[in-house]
Formats: sequence, structure tokens, C-alpha cells
Amino acid sequence: MFVRYRHVLSVPGALRFSASALVGRLPMGMVTIGIVLLVTGVGRSYGLAGAMSAAYLIATAALAIPQARLVDRLGQGPVLTVAAAAFAVAMCVFVVIVQSDGPEWSAFAAVMVAGCAFPQVGSCVRSRWSHVLRQRVDIDTAYALESAIDEVVFVSGPILVTVLATAWDPVAGLATAVVAGTGGTLFFAAQRSTAPVPTPRVPGIRPARLPLAVMGPVCVVGLALGTLFGAAEVSTVAFASTRGLEGYAGLLLALWAAGSLIAGVVTGAVAWQIGPAARLRRGSLAMFVAMVPLSVIDSMWVMGAWLFVAGFAIAPTLIATLSLVEQAVPRSRLTEGMAVVETALVAGVAPGAALAGWIIDGHGASTAYLVSLVAGLVAAVTAFACRDEVATFSGRSPRARH
Repeated sequence: MFVRYRHVLSVPGALRFSASALVGRLPMGMVTIGIVLLVTGVGRSYGLAGAMSAAYLIATAALAIPQARLVDRLGQGPVLTVAAAAFAVAMCVFVVIVQSDGPEWSAFAAVMVAGCAFPQVGSCVRSRWSHVLRQRVDIDTAYALESAIDEVVFVSGPILVTVLATAWDPVAGLATAVVAGTGGTLFFAAQRSTAPVPTPRVPGIRPARLPLAVMGPVCVVGLALGTLFGAAEVSTVAFASTRGLEGYAGLLLALWAAGSLIAGVVTGAVAWQIGPAARLRRGSLAMFVAMVPLSVIDSMWVMGAWLFVAGFAIAPTLIATLSLVEQAVPRSRLTEGMAVVETALVAGVAPGAALAGWIIDGHGASTAYLVSLVAGLVAAVTAFACRDEVATFSGRSPRARH
């Protein structure tokens, strides 16, 4: 089963840049909860902590695409190095301001600068895989590997930062995230031999365009799936809390992530005979179907079992989404294309969580799962507008040669 993974990781430099990208992405699962734990740990309100965490996420989403565009033009090394340094400095300033009881506006400013500078390692590592690999089946395996790593980051990150902040010091969790993220990113950026060749803008020559026929539907699917995730997470926490079992909310979400992790690993081990667009359509439909029973489940055991099964639709769908983008987007804008999809996913989480929270207050946790159901339906319907490019060049789209 793991033969395909050994094959892609045997490519010179692949294991090193994938491992360093894992460390560089740890802040993705640590910083937002770390901000909350730090701010509340010094006696500030949860409302202020949540607002600062939200400001960080908004800033991260706002600058992700421009940063990825710079990466494509200037190269991963210089852009990620500057971004990592700026991220580390801004987060350190934020910690000092919060701990010294500084003005709130300055804390907001610092945390937003940190969000703007957050290095887009996830997009960069996927474009790097596309650069060092030539066969479509190998790229799919590499993307499955990175999807599995994402699940590990998002599951282990909150646990690690919470343990460090509560058992040691409120600063410890956030400090660990900053050190890991900065160190991992700098090590990743320093590996120039496997980095894609940048494509500087030439005056008078129009840059290659992102294919709207692919990116449009994919972005809608991404927004819908982000909404599904955000609503389902909040609804699951409320589902456990209303039964007096708050401590089991994390277990339920971990089971959901575990199903996704297993499915992602299996997806990468399969040599698919159908294209990513077809897999995206099937995966989005499976995501929708997986949301159908949630609003009528009343047992914690049944909910846990079903979320584990439902998780099997997540990673294959996301892998197909990114594979479709890799197939269709010009090489000169691949990192930007990846960042667009990831930003769409992130952008959907906040409204999904907010809408679910509003419904929970008025109608209960079970009803709030209907937000995820509707979002899944939107993703499934939109996915049927996605079509594969015709692959001709060593398993790549004709656009890949631009």
C-alpha cells in the first residue's frame, strides 16, 4: 500500500522539503487557539480573545493570494524568508503587548501584521511537488501525502498548544507555534534545488491567465466546503455540550479527522483511472450524503461512529480539488492557484460557524447541522460544472507548459 509513497519520497530532496513543510505548517493548527489561550490567560475576556483570533484569520486570508503571486514571480526562497521573519517579529510584538497590558489597538495591529505575513507553505509545497514530479499518478500521491499531513497538523496542533499553555505558561503554546513555523519555513525556503523556477513579469507581455472555467466552480466548491466544515465543527461542540459531555467534543472532531486521514492515505496509494474532476464530483456528493443524518442523530456513540465514516469523504475531495487546479493552472501561476483554493476554504469557515452558532442559540445543535447539509448540497451541485483538462504533456495539461 505504501509503495507509491516510498516512490515519491525517494525523489532527491522530497523527504526533506516535505518534512520541513510539515513543521512550517504547525502554526495553522496552533496560532488561533494559542491567541485565545494567551489573551484569556492574562485575564482578558473571551470576547476580546475571539476578536483577535478572528482578526488574525481575516488578515491571513486577505494576503494569502498576493503572497502566492509574489512566490510565483520572485521564487519561494526570498518571499518565504521575508514572510517568516515578519511573521515571527509581529507575533513576538503581539505577545509583549498582551503580556504588558498594552493598548488593544496595538495588539490588534500586531496580530493582523502576523496574519498578513503568515508564510503560505501549504501552497508552496504542493507547487514544489508538481515541479519535481512528472507523472499525474505521482502528483496525486504527493497531494494525498500533504493532505494527510494537514490532518495531522490540524488534529495535533490544538492539542499541543493547549497542553503547553495550560500546563506550563500561556505564552508557551504560541511561542512554540512561532518557533516551529519560522524554523520550518526557513529550512523549507533554503532548499533551492527543488524549488520551482520563478516567472518574473516581463513588461509588455500579458501574464498567463487563471482558467476561469475551472477556478470559478472550484472556488464555489471550496467556499461551500469551508462553510460545511465551520458549521459542523460548531454544531458538534454544541451537540456534546448540550448533553453535558463537553469533554467529548474534541473526541468527536478527532474521529471525523481520523476518517479523513485514513481515506487520504488510501487515496494516495491508488493509481486512479478517472480524472480529478470526476473524483471531485463523487467526493462532493459523498460529503453531502454524509451530512444528511446528522440532524437526527441523538446518541453520542452513533454520532462518533457516523462522523468517523463521514470523514472518509473529506481528504479525497480536497485532494481531487487541488489536483484539478494543478492540472489546469499555468505553471507560472500554480502557487497562486493553490492559494486561491485554500483561501476559498478558509473564507467559508467563519460564516458557516457564525450561522450555525446563531441557529444553535435559537433552535439547538441538531438543527444547526442543516447548515452543513445545505452547504454540502451547494458543493455537490457546483462540482458537476467541473471538467478535466485534456492531459497530453507527461500527464500534465497543455497549459502546464506556459
